[in-house]
Amino acid sequence: MRIEPSFLFDLDGTLVDSVYQHVLAWQEALDEEGIDLSVWRIHRKIGMSGGLFTNQLLREIGQPITEEKVERLRHLHSAAYDRLHRRIKPLPGAIELLKTLTDSGIKWAIATSGRMETARFNLEALGVDPGAVPVVTRDLVKYAKPDPDLFLAAAERLGVDIRTSMVVGDSIWDMLAAQRCRALGVGLLCGGYGQEELERAGAYRVYEDPKDLLGHLDEVGGRR
Repeated sequence: MRIEPSFLFDLDGTLVDSVYQHVLAWQEALDEEGIDLSVWRIHRKIGMSGGLFTNQLLREIGQPITEEKVERLRHLHSAAYDRLHRRIKPLPGAIELLKTLTDSGIKWAIATSGRMETARFNLEALGVDPGAVPVVTRDLVKYAKPDPDLFLAAAERLGVDIRTSMVVGDSIWDMLAAQRCRALGVGLLCGGYGQEELERAGAYRVYEDPKDLLGHLDEVGGRR
């Protein structure tokens, strides 16, 4: 019996070039709260859920973690990202990759730790209609990455077995989530993480960007 492949994509840094806009938006939000933090420390946590992100940052710098502060930072980040989103573009090959999968009859979905209030800008840049394509955002699950809930929900929306799905992401949080739901992790370097980091977190293949993945699609079962 042939196993049908399916692809579950992260969004930021995987399909759209938006990681550093998120970093700058978080830095602006933290500055508003009087929290001085280096950009590199922020970047290392991009890809996990916003709530876990703020909890970890506040814990690291010894700040009290309150629900009010976490929610305030989230809204400040969203407002800052709204001002930066116009610079966001699809990563090389992203639109072509999704079109190739669609034309080949291969199922795919998007699963992002971002909420729809920020993800909508990225989806617009890709030309993806959430009414036509399964898109699972942070708003729809109890926990985001590195928990597997987003990818499990995306697989359920597609009606596929998570164990035969490819999770494509740019961060260690994507790969850890893939490991936890027993999917195969495919890492991309275009979000700023290195190949060894992604492989240590569970990636069984690593490519430069969506264009590179498209050129090697047959290596990860992307053919009919």
